[in-house]
Amino acid sequence: MTDTPPLSSSILDSRHILVTGVANRWSIAWAVAQAVVRSGGRVTFTYQGESQKATLAKLVSELPRDGANSLVLSLDVKNDAEIASVADRLSSEGQRLDGLVHSIAFAKREELDGAFLDTSRDGFLLAQEISAFSLVALCRAFGPLFNPGASIVAMTYLGSERIVPHYNVMGAAKASLEASVRYLAHDLGARGIRVNALSAGPIKTASGRAIKGFVDMQKAVSDRAPLKGQELTSDEVADATVALLSPLMRAVTGEVLFVDLGYRQMGMF
Repeated sequence: MTDTPPLSSSILDSRHILVTGVANRWSIAWAVAQAVVRSGGRVTFTYQGESQKATLAKLVSELPRDGANSLVLSLDVKNDAEIASVADRLSSEGQRLDGLVHSIAFAKREELDGAFLDTSRDGFLLAQEISAFSLVALCRAFGPLFNPGASIVAMTYLGSERIVPHYNVMGAAKASLEASVRYLAHDLGARGIRVNALSAGPIKTASGRAIKGFVDMQKAVSDRAPLKGQELTSDEVADATVALLSPLMRAVTGEVLFVDLGYRQMGMF
């Protein structure tokens, strides 16, 4: 699907979006950041660890000069003090936020390879903390920085509501994330802040390829989805994310938008 025209270059006109979870140039979060800039917005990034910092610095240098904010901030979502530090840094520099992209998820590899029945207590709680509770923590800490009309988008996946082999504990974490989206939408709605999730189909990312049977999953979507024979791209997911971040979706909150070529709607046959 490459013949669709890009979104308007002014749809996010000067909006400031905080993007989390850029691990490398194949990350959905990186595609989103590029789409935000193409749509007239500017981006502040967060990273975790020195290796991710170096990767992110190189990627940010490729963006147009007026698209990337000068701030590239360390953020470990397991550390409340560091979350507060990021919020304080933004506040001290007079930075307000018009959007947040939550693209953070983690589970131990051994929790994905085996049976869900064998999930460890520590592995379950870790996946929940990083993949789901982090959204709550970030919304609470950054709440005072959000402008009216701000939009929060969390990345999720179909494994939250259907059995996907080798997704296991991450499926439970994504289900928790989606429930959190709904409750946060209720809490923040009075301030005009929207909270939605975007559920993307299988895309060739580093994290996607780490799931056993990923190629088979991708083929199944291509073969069975209503938009048959097409391979979902990160750019298509990024454009849908920009739409959710934009005023075009100003009356939509608490929803999960599926960007998967229509695969979720198919029954078994």
